[in-house]
Amino acid sequence: MSSIRIGPAAVLAGALVAGSAYADLPHDEIGQAKLPFPPEPHRAYIVDMEFDTMVATRVSVVDADSLRMLGMISTGGAAPATLSHDGRTVFTADLFYSRYTRGTRTDVLTAWDTSTLEPAWEVEIPPKRASTIVQRYGLTVSDDDRFVYVFNLTPATSVTVVDVQARKVAGEVALPGCILNYPAGKRRFASMCGDGSLLLVTLDDAGQEVARDKVKLFDPDHKPLIERGIANAGTYHFVTLDGVVQGVDLGGDKPRVLEPWSLLTDAERKAGWAPGGWQLLAIAPKLGRLYVLMHPEHQPHMWEDPSTQVWIYDLATHQKLGTLESPNPIWTLHATGDDKPLLLGGNIEGGLEVFDLTTGKHLGTKPKAAKTAVQILSH
Repeated sequence: MSSIRIGPAAVLAGALVAGSAYADLPHDEIGQAKLPFPPEPHRAYIVDMEFDTMVATRVSVVDADSLRMLGMISTGGAAPATLSHDGRTVFTADLFYSRYTRGTRTDVLTAWDTSTLEPAWEVEIPPKRASTIVQRYGLTVSDDDRFVYVFNLTPATSVTVVDVQARKVAGEVALPGCILNYPAGKRRFASMCGDGSLLLVTLDDAGQEVARDKVKLFDPDHKPLIERGIANAGTYHFVTLDGVVQGVDLGGDKPRVLEPWSLLTDAERKAGWAPGGWQLLAIAPKLGRLYVLMHPEHQPHMWEDPSTQVWIYDLATHQKLGTLESPNPIWTLHATGDDKPLLLGGNIEGGLEVFDLTTGKHLGTKPKAAKTAVQILSH
């Protein structure tokens, strides 16, 4: 029997024919998955800073009940995130460069649909947005979802006011010596100032400043206050580095500073306990409880380090109710606002720790939910 030899040219010709045949096949239709609306109260949005690069960051979306990943929002350049009150939108303040890591800078406020996790619209904003480690009050929303407040740092400080209804920049509020923006009702926000005061800015319906008030909140020379507070029913709760809670009620016509109270007994303070972490406070409003990440053997210059200890307090009586122990060190906290609340903790490996706050039981860990989980949000 004679053999048949096939040369290289014939093989190439056959490959080209096969390639053209495959190219003529119809394209597959890929469906768009949709998450339910309204969003589940235990849907968690984990803002991932990704310290290794910080050029392109993301928001991971996780079902905290099943510990299942639901999706991801790709954001630009250490972008802060916040949620609208109506549950329809995730806002991110994105920063992009025309050459990825260099070139012309463009800042945009992006509105993402919470069901599709796709961008619904965007507004170009002044290229001033603070490029810092993400925290709660770098990007916030007014109580009626009309305005979004973007904190700027150039190093001059200000807030860009974006009109969500008109989808345009409404204006800019200068904040000399003050940082961040704490929403206070439909047309006001506060800012923390370096002299220990709290500045309260009032806007009109066009987003323009019409008034500002100041109130002394703390003494920065003797009682340093951590600016990463937590709000509940119009009152913001902050803690000092040595464990004193300082509240301020922003629900009235004028800011009202509340009586301070201590997280610690004298014995606990002497033993070296103190609050610490990045987003170190959480409140479960339906339970009326405050959750604080606490450090044993606290050191003054290491207070942002993670810990496994979360202490529980009654907001009304200020009494300590107990502790939660995380299997992994965590450095950012968030409590859901529903009748069966969960405490969500971002651990230092990017995992999500989940606690049932009605029983105090640790329900599980979602590993690698993010790379650097700096903030957690829920509806």
